[in-house]
Order: sequence, then C-alpha cells, then structure tokens
Amino acid sequence: MATFQYEALNAQSGKTEKGELNVATQAEALARLQEMGLAPVKVDAVKAAPKKSKTKRGAVKGKKGEKKGVGDLEIKIPGLSGRVKEKNLTIFTRQLAQLTSAGLPLLSGLRVLEKQEKTPTLRRVLGELAEVIEGGGTFSEGLSQNAGVFNKLFVSMVKAGELGGVLEVVLDRLAQFMEKAMRIKGKVKAALFYPIAVLVVAIVIMAILMVFDIPKFKDVFAEMMGQGLPAFTEFVLDISDTVRLNAFGTLTGMFAALLTFSMIGRTQFGRYTLDKLSLILPVIGSVVEKVAIARFSRTLGTLINSGVPILQALNIVKDTSGNVVVARAVQEVHDSVKEGETIVAPLEASRVFPPMVISMVDVGEKTGDMPQMLEKVADTYDEEVDRAVESLTSLIEPIMIVFLAVIVGSIVIAMFLPLIAMIEGIE
Repeated sequence: MATFQYEALNAQSGKTEKGELNVATQAEALARLQEMGLAPVKVDAVKAAPKKSKTKRGAVKGKKGEKKGVGDLEIKIPGLSGRVKEKNLTIFTRQLAQLTSAGLPLLSGLRVLEKQEKTPTLRRVLGELAEVIEGGGTFSEGLSQNAGVFNKLFVSMVKAGELGGVLEVVLDRLAQFMEKAMRIKGKVKAALFYPIAVLVVAIVIMAILMVFDIPKFKDVFAEMMGQGLPAFTEFVLDISDTVRLNAFGTLTGMFAALLTFSMIGRTQFGRYTLDKLSLILPVIGSVVEKVAIARFSRTLGTLINSGVPILQALNIVKDTSGNVVVARAVQEVHDSVKEGETIVAPLEASRVFPPMVISMVDVGEKTGDMPQMLEKVADTYDEEVDRAVESLTSLIEPIMIVFLAVIVGSIVIAMFLPLIAMIEGIE
C-alpha cells in the first residue's frame, strides 16, 4: 500500500478539501475520490523521507545544488538520444487519456507520468510539456516544440481537442488510433520475420559450404579424377573460389549494391517507383495496399471526427501516409476539395483505392457521416490485413523451405556429379 496526498473540490460545498488516502495505485486513489463525490485537483504519492548519506567523492552537482552519482548521469548517444519508441509513446497517450478521463488535470497527469517514466528522453519531454503549461501555454504548443517526438497528426488532434473543449475525448481517440496502428504494424513485421530469418539462414549455410566444405571436395576431385569435371560442378567450384579468395571484394560489392539501392530509394523518382512496385507485387502487394487504405481511412476519419478542418486533415494524411503513391492521391484530393469539388473524383482517378472504398466515401460525403464511414472502412481493411497476413505467412513458409532445399540440394548435387561420373567410368 502507498500513501497519496490529494487536493479535491467538493461539488456540494464548493470548498477545496485536502487529505491522504492509503491505496495501492494512483488510479485507485482517483476512483476513491470519485466515490467520495470529490473532483480531484491534485493527487501525489507521499515519498518516504530519504536516509541521510554522505556524498561520494566524484559526484556531480545537478539542479539546485543537488548531487548526482556517476550512475545517475544520462548518457546521450548521437543520433539516438532524441528518439522515442512508438510503443512508449502509445503507452503514454493511453495513460494520459485515462488520467484526464478520471478527472485529473492535464498538468497533474503530465507530472505523474513524468515521475514514473523510465525512458530518459520521454521523461525530459514530459517535463518540458509541463513547464509550457505552467508558463501559461497550451498543450498543443508544447507538443509542437517537440516535433521530433510528436508528429503533425498528434499535434493537430490535440489542438482540435483543446479548441473544442474535448481534450480527454481526443486523447482517448488518439490512443485507440495509435494502438490499432501499432497492432497492424506488429502483425506485418511478424509475417515478414520468418522469410527474412530463413533467408539469413540460407545465406549463412551457403557461406559455410562455399568457404569451408567445397574447397575440400575440390582437392579430392583433383587427386581422384584426371578428366574434366561436369559443367555444373565447375560452376559451383568457381563461385566457391570467388567467395573464398575475394571475400572482401564480395562483401564490398554487396555493401555497394545495398548503398546504391538505398540512395535510389531516397530520390523522389526512386521512392515513387519502389512504392508503386510494392503495390503491384504478387501476394505482398495486396497486403501493402490494404495496410495503406486502412491507414488512410483511419487517419482521415480520426482527424475529421476530432474537429480538424478537412484541408488540414488531408495535408496530415499525406505527410503520414508512408507511401508516395498514396500521398500523391491524397494531394489530388486536397486540391479538389480546395477548389470546392468532391473527394470521390480524385480518389477514383488515382486507381489506388478500390470501388468499395470510393462508394463508402461517396455515401459518407453525401450523408455527412464521413468520419463514421471512414472508420468502417478502416475496420474492414484491418480485418482484411489480418487475413492477408495469415495467407501470406502460410504461403511464404513452404516457398522459403523449398528455396532453402533447392540451394542446399544444388550444392550437394554438384559435389556428387563427379563421383557419379567416376563410378560410370569404372563400369
């Protein structure tokens, strides 16, 4: 059990009451206050008085003359110190939504989450957000100052929630959005893990055979056979010699190929080409398409439902689409709406969205239920993604097994062909 000090407003008397509660968690403290008919203003855990200890030599002073040991120092790694994992950000959003829905003020909720946050970067960001609010700024202003952590979608939804006075509703909606997006991404990653793992195993096996085993067979063939080797065997032996004798050159070539591919992918034309290919590839293209449509529908529906203006929402959807082909289609929709036209025509012209999606958007636009229709589309395609991922996994597994068997089997056959030829020569 822990002790929490609270400050709450009595709705009947209008007076502020203070006291302590002995409960396990802060959530229980908030629930207890609601049962007592009190509106929580501030709820803080009572910390036990720290034992006095001598400061060790070599300690470093922190804020207000406070001294920190070497183990308390935050080590910043260049390129990694400012990043916050999507999982941690999703958990923070869900927790903040729960605290605000329970009646805890936003500032108090941020301070509570700051104290319990274990990630240094996110803890620092939460402290900065709290300072902005304490200084008279808004939550959305603090978020916009940390654009590296919170994207445009996050900032815009929070701003709309503040303007509409429904911040707790928007935070809950945002948490749901992030949780669903992370779930879909996790399923796609899980489906791709198996083929990538099999491919890595195949490469490792091939490298071991080419570098260590096949050269031994070459020496045996040179001693036992005077005549030439079969063409397929000679081909495999040549590959082995190339890999073994020019290992550095082989690795350099592979690295150069990957670097070139990466540089091409960063260009506008290259990115568009790769994204276009990802949509039309057999089997995989279907999954990529469904993920893109689900993301587009849920993002746009969530933004509109949260009160974000349609043109601003379309710009955010474009920036967060993750696919250049879809982003261009959304840009065309934006331009169409800006000129006073409908959403349906550019969606249909893009040939990215299926007729069913276009029809539902058309119905939503005519009836004024656009957010609800987009949410239904997103839910439908989330289920489609689940089924497509399962089908992809069941299809990829035998393909990768056959691929591995063909690679290893080809090497084995190449090594046995000279033996067969020698046996036939003896007969």
